Amino acid sequence: MLTQQDKDFLAKKGISEEKLNAQLNSFKTGFPFLKLAGAASPGKGITVPTASEQNDYLAAWNEYLNGTGKVLKFVPASGAASRMFKNLFEFLDGNSDAPADDFMKKFFDNIEKFAFYAELDEVCKENEGKSIKELVENGNYKAVIDNLLNEKGLNYGKLPKGLLKFHSYKEGNRTPLEEHLVEGALYAGGNDGKVNVHFTVSPEHRPLFESLVAEKAVSYSKKFGVTYSVSFSEQKSSTDTVAATPDNEPFRTEDGKILFRPGGHGALIENLNDLDADIIFIKNIDNVVPDRLKDETVTYKKLIAGVLVSKQKKAFEYIKLLDSGKYTHEQLEEIIRFLRDELSCRNPELKVLEDSELAIYLRSKLNRPMRVCGMVKNVGEPGGGPFLAYNPDGTISLQILESSQIDKNNAEYLAMFNGGTHFNPVDLVCAVKDYKGNKFDLTKYVDPQTGFISSKSKNGKELKALELPGLWNGAMSDWNTIFVEVSLGTFNPVKTVNDLLREQHQ
Repeated sequence: MLTQQDKDFLAKKGISEEKLNAQLNSFKTGFPFLKLAGAASPGKGITVPTASEQNDYLAAWNEYLNGTGKVLKFVPASGAASRMFKNLFEFLDGNSDAPADDFMKKFFDNIEKFAFYAELDEVCKENEGKSIKELVENGNYKAVIDNLLNEKGLNYGKLPKGLLKFHSYKEGNRTPLEEHLVEGALYAGGNDGKVNVHFTVSPEHRPLFESLVAEKAVSYSKKFGVTYSVSFSEQKSSTDTVAATPDNEPFRTEDGKILFRPGGHGALIENLNDLDADIIFIKNIDNVVPDRLKDETVTYKKLIAGVLVSKQKKAFEYIKLLDSGKYTHEQLEEIIRFLRDELSCRNPELKVLEDSELAIYLRSKLNRPMRVCGMVKNVGEPGGGPFLAYNPDGTISLQILESSQIDKNNAEYLAMFNGGTHFNPVDLVCAVKDYKGNKFDLTKYVDPQTGFISSKSKNGKELKALELPGLWNGAMSDWNTIFVEVSLGTFNPVKTVNDLLREQHQ
């Protein structure tokens, strides 16, 4: 039963009672597993362009950049870096005063290789009266970690990844935010020289992001001969999800308020929907490399963008043909083949439709947002994978699925998951306007049945948490999707601090 205080709280957050009840009902009913038709692979949902096709797609993207379409880079950057330092926090809180495991030994053996070393050395001298080298020689390892993670020093344990020093350069070391500005100049700048970059950030870190952009953007503008338009947004309070007790009732805090939690990256579909751009690149904040390795990333970014604008152009031509009413049965069959072979969208029931019904159906399938997703060969990294899945309307289309969406008790599905040849590195480029230049309402293409429930706790009490359909999972379920194989060299995430010691980040 909701109190007046509850209703006022919901109104303040922008969450209706209907939405609250729907979320609580999700805890009771759970989410269905998806019905799979198979794992996507080369020739079966994943496109592997030939050298000639690659050249055509690269040319198509360069031609697009010389037009009037607005291009934007969208970078989810709100997550804190605390998980990146999990091993360091455990060492700091543990009983051992010296590194005892391989992870911590590797960290200290290579500490001078980190891009943040010089800054850390300075704060250690300031706070401890000793350099890192002196502290280590004296066995005071924990003082070094304390100055790295906590507020007295660099405060890296509480900052987002986007603001940490990742890469070393002679002219000054760079954060991931800066690397994304550089990337934008290399593949997303229009013929007007403008580079549009959008970061989603947390409210408490926004001033730090804005300050860093104000400090650095001018020098990168001069270096690359571009002008930057950098914008920020925060995850909306209205996209938070209610926490539930084990009995599926609203979980209440000690002061009696209903507890809401951030709904996961799927909430960012709202932020994406608010942006005005024709083509939008999406890439995670930590997947960046130094300049010496950027050529490969830039080439593949241009490649998937070229695939997108080429397929979108074809889809627009077909929609215009359908809208004219002057089409032949052979042309309808051509559109069916385009949907089947190039967008991997299949419907076994099409044979029963009359031409007029078929035209309406084909238009509905073509007239929606489109995305091209880079896929890399599976080398055992965690993450979602590319699949062919059944939709509620009986059609089959390409989807990026997390392991939680797949029924592991189904031997056939488990074999598909374990035998997948590729995985999702979060490397997308999206077209979000129709052929008349009108923005699609992206919230209408979300499959609400693709969220998931996890177990958490607060102040020692067990609770259930609700994750919204992921941004590149269920939040884009009804988009037209194309998977393209990209080089493994384009995927270099930083999950732990020691990942910065990999050759790709040195």
